[in-house]
Amino acid sequence: MAGETVVTVVGNLTDDPELRLTASGDAVAHFTVASTPRTFDRQSNEWRDAETLFLRCSVWRQEAEHVAESLTRGTRVIVQGRLRQRTYETREGERRTVVELEADEIGPSLRFAGATIVKPPHTGAPAGSRGGPRPAAEDPFTPPDGGERPAPAASGHQAPHEETDPF
Repeated sequence: MAGETVVTVVGNLTDDPELRLTASGDAVAHFTVASTPRTFDRQSNEWRDAETLFLRCSVWRQEAEHVAESLTRGTRVIVQGRLRQRTYETREGERRTVVELEADEIGPSLRFAGATIVKPPHTGAPAGSRGGPRPAAEDPFTPPDGGERPAPAASGHQAPHEETDPF
C-alpha cells in the first residue's frame, strides 16, 4: 500500500515468539526485537553501545507458525515490515499509543551463526494465496509440458571436496 512506512530491523529476540490463534483460526506470533546500535569512539578507541530499541513485532498465518517453530530467545534476526500505530485504552481508562512492526519477512542473521533451511510441504492452499502452490502454467521452474526438467549436462568441472576446500 502506498505511504506505508517500511523498515528493516536487525537485533536479538528478547524471548521466544508467542504463538496464538485468533477467533477466526488465523495464527499470529508476537515477539520483541532488541536492537542496540554501536558506534566507535575515536577518543577512547572503544566501541560504545547506544540506547537499545525494543520493537514489538507480529507476524501472521503460516509464517507465524514457522517463526514460532524456528526462532528462540537470543536469536539474532533481520525483520522487515510495516510500522503500525495503535491506540488503546487501559483498564484504568488511560489512552495509550504504541508503535509496532507488522513483519512481512523475518529470518535469522547469518553474521554470527549458521542456519539450515527446511521447506515445509505444500499446504494445498488455493493458488494465488500466500504460500500456496502455483499452477504449472505460472511456475517458472516447470517446463511447458508439465514434466520434469532434465538434469544439467556435466561440464567436466567438479566441485572441490570438503576436505580440500579452504572455505
